[in-house]
Amino acid sequence: MVVALAAGAVVAASGVGLGLWAASDDDGAAGSTTASSAQRPGDPDEAAGTTPGERPSPTRSYPLSRAPRTIPAVREHTAGRGPGWRPAEGHRVVVDDPALADEGRLIAGELGLAYAGERDDRREGDLRLELNRDAGANPESYTMTVRDGRVTVGAPGEAGVFYGTRTLKQAIRGAGTAPEGVVRDEPAKQRRGLMLDIARKHYTADWIEDRIRELGDLKFNEIGLHFSDDQGFRIESDSHPEIVSEDRLTKAQVKRIVDLAESRHITVVPEIDSPGHLGAVIAAHPDLQLRDASGGAVRGAIDISRAESAEIVDDLLDEYAGLFPGGQWHLGGDEYQALVVPDPEASFPGLAAAAREKYGSGATVEDLTTGWLNDRAATVRAHGRTPRAWNDGFFRGGSVRADEDIRVAYWTGKEIGARQPAEYLDEGREVVNYNDEFLYYVLGEPLTFVYPTGERIYEQWTPLVLRGTTPVPERYDDRIAGGSFAVWGDLPRAQTQEQVAAGIRLPLRATVQKLWDPDEPELSWAEFRTLAGKLD
Repeated sequence: MVVALAAGAVVAASGVGLGLWAASDDDGAAGSTTASSAQRPGDPDEAAGTTPGERPSPTRSYPLSRAPRTIPAVREHTAGRGPGWRPAEGHRVVVDDPALADEGRLIAGELGLAYAGERDDRREGDLRLELNRDAGANPESYTMTVRDGRVTVGAPGEAGVFYGTRTLKQAIRGAGTAPEGVVRDEPAKQRRGLMLDIARKHYTADWIEDRIRELGDLKFNEIGLHFSDDQGFRIESDSHPEIVSEDRLTKAQVKRIVDLAESRHITVVPEIDSPGHLGAVIAAHPDLQLRDASGGAVRGAIDISRAESAEIVDDLLDEYAGLFPGGQWHLGGDEYQALVVPDPEASFPGLAAAAREKYGSGATVEDLTTGWLNDRAATVRAHGRTPRAWNDGFFRGGSVRADEDIRVAYWTGKEIGARQPAEYLDEGREVVNYNDEFLYYVLGEPLTFVYPTGERIYEQWTPLVLRGTTPVPERYDDRIAGGSFAVWGDLPRAQTQEQVAAGIRLPLRATVQKLWDPDEPELSWAEFRTLAGKLD
């Protein structure tokens, strides 16, 4: 402390802006997204990022600060003059609302500070977390103010406060100091996710928890768990224990995963895919397997003409609704093998007959499949969940339409009868971008898949690029809720879980950068990659 005070005195006495504790970059750029960063140190008060008549804080002897370097990058920083803030012995974390206790304790532990709880007094060195509960503001927005030797993170919601602490943590991690000035930040996209296929490849609970901590620090807010497929059913079940794989997560482990995710403001989005990809369920109930006109069994496909098929899937949806309290639910709906043949009605006369019986003489197998999706949506909707399904589970025309509230998880345009992304958007549907050209990490690189790179995502992808490499028109932007990087286990032994974590590290950082701010990034890819290394 004595050394710090002495250094500050030298700076003040000399009038020279040494910037001993100001954030800096090798290129010398100001790093601010406001006009104030372009002003010279001798310009009027407005140059210091203050309002007219307000004195720069705390002294003009410091150069204008630079925006903190973070991933994702902050969207606005108003520069100030001063030493900035760094954690030190005796500094406190205080909150103005008991709802922020978790956020306060977390950042206190990460920065080695004392958590002091609710306090009205203000001390030098304090990190203060505040809720302003502005009902009209984005709850994920926040303001971080570094001034007069203190830091204040304020937001209309707890998630925003949490994101502000992530910015502070990264600033300290990367530069040792949070720079003077004001950060105003919010995400461009509401959905920022990672989806894990834990059905085809088993991941340990500890590994999943490590990914949640990583996602939280990067300001992701969703993690999807695809836990049922042909190769395995990976979560303990009370209603149907006969379908569960030997390598699985217990419900106690899942509860810890969900609790950790909630503490990082991350929603766990479960997926029990149907009516395809149900091989693990069918293995224990072979009588429910779909068969074609010649009696041949169809791998992974359940017979949706049978009431028992709906009963077992609804049993599972009802059971796991209590385990996953988040508001989102993924129903799958993709690659139903009855619909990948040229003439589904001829190949599956039982399904065709069931469609006509339920929906009228002109109904098709597509109509029956859409009805199945709507019925499963009703099951999760009864638990207060918003349903989501893969885009190839929605069909053009037909006598039965998918319910309007089922969100589209757009991943491909390779299916039979593929529809352009604009068709879903023109229907007014909310779309989440899972573009398999950029965001699919498929183990073993089968078919035409290659492991995505962070560089390609960073330089070529935006949320508007839903299919292939061509963006949809800007007018659709508001209907694209966000995006999700996805890890699929097609060849599960191709990589260990440690190799998966390493392989997705930079792609995750590039993905969240473009979801937080889809505009062209300020940093080059080489600079971004270097920054990622500093912050890890």
